[in-house]
Amino acid sequence: QVQLVESGGGLVQPGGSLRLSCAASGFPFSIYWMYWVRQAPGKGLEWVSNINGDGAVIRYTDSVKRRFTISRDNIKNMTYLQMNSRKIEDTAMYYCASKRYYANSVYDYRGQGTQVTVSS
Repeated sequence: QVQLVESGGGLVQPGGSLRLSCAASGFPFSIYWMYWVRQAPGKGLEWVSNINGDGAVIRYTDSVKRRFTISRDNIKNMTYLQMNSRKIEDTAMYYCASKRYYANSVYDYRGQGTQVTVSS
């Protein structure tokens, strides 16, 4: 049974930091691309970042560059998103997702999400 379970969300003040975690199971984690995507209230799903199987290829959407850092641990089957210098517009439900092939148009798996709220 495939599972992606996110954790680490919560309320943070603007400028603060938070680290999200995603625990994966039920599929060969180390050969999958891993993604963080988010959905703000009233908006569609937005890609945030991705990382390839060995961690050598990493990409970010422009709005989070130099503030967020994605990483993975293929021993523990974990993916992380370190979020620094949080902005109010970062408020969203954050999802962990995976794809076997980067070119696939849809995610193979996606978790239930963890809510992140940035507010003073």
